[in-house]
Amino acid sequence: MQHFGLLNIDKPAGWTSRAVVNCTQRLVHPAKVGHAGTLDPLATGVLVVCIGPATRLVESIQRMPKRYLATFLLGRWSETEDTEGNVSLLKNPPRPSRAEIETVAQSFVGFIDQMPPRYSAIQMGGQRAYQLARAGKPIHLRSRQVRIDSIQCIEYHYPSMTLDITCGGGTYIRSIGRDLAKSLETMAVMSALRRLAVGKFLANEAISPSSLLPEALPQWIRPPIEAVPDLPRRLVTQGEMVLLANGQPIPGSDPPLECLNQASGSHPGEWAAVDKTNRLLAILKERDDGRLWPKRNFLHVRAG
Repeated sequence: MQHFGLLNIDKPAGWTSRAVVNCTQRLVHPAKVGHAGTLDPLATGVLVVCIGPATRLVESIQRMPKRYLATFLLGRWSETEDTEGNVSLLKNPPRPSRAEIETVAQSFVGFIDQMPPRYSAIQMGGQRAYQLARAGKPIHLRSRQVRIDSIQCIEYHYPSMTLDITCGGGTYIRSIGRDLAKSLETMAVMSALRRLAVGKFLANEAISPSSLLPEALPQWIRPPIEAVPDLPRRLVTQGEMVLLANGQPIPGSDPPLECLNQASGSHPGEWAAVDKTNRLLAILKERDDGRLWPKRNFLHVRAG
């Protein structure tokens, strides 16, 4: 039986996200494995791993809001923006008050332009930015818009500052600390990072890689439908399953069966096709003719 589903893994410190994928790959080979959002080796916490055809849902998971607990050391600088690099102390840096930190932090809430770190996994000409940086090659990164939902300073004892951050996908937490410190006329490096949540995938429910044993794997695999919680669900009939399996559309207006979830998704015109057991069958896209066409098809997959 082909593996098809999601794993909520608590990535240990010192592990790369790729190492977690490799660990999973050995258990489910020859099924494909991918992760939905890189965590630096320094970081711990939620890493959603997609198995088999669920790798086609990575983009949906990456769109989910994320929550982090990040600790920064003020009055310090490193090329990597964290303590993984060589850290230099600033000479007589200012020591902001907690009130100043909290005030400045609020200016980052909303949509902001953010410059990614030079040491990041962004692809540039077929290479990662961090690979170019390590080789001493020029890097030309562009700022991009990211969404910050909230920033709270939950602990501060200079030089250590701990922030609780909720944000959209694609946000670099190291860069938040860097830019916040700059607004306080100082600098900062990230010393610890824990991803507390990716959507409804929570750190307190995540499993250690050491728990990934062949006999225990089925109990940890979560259904693919959890990758698209924002999409309205379309319950389809047996006849409609045949149409979708052959790449044909099904009616979009006045559907013969009830839409199980009327939530408004972030991608208007898209639906999650499910059967009576709530198994994800396809991602549907409404076209100009009003019918729902299969965008991603899972009808020939059986989870396991």
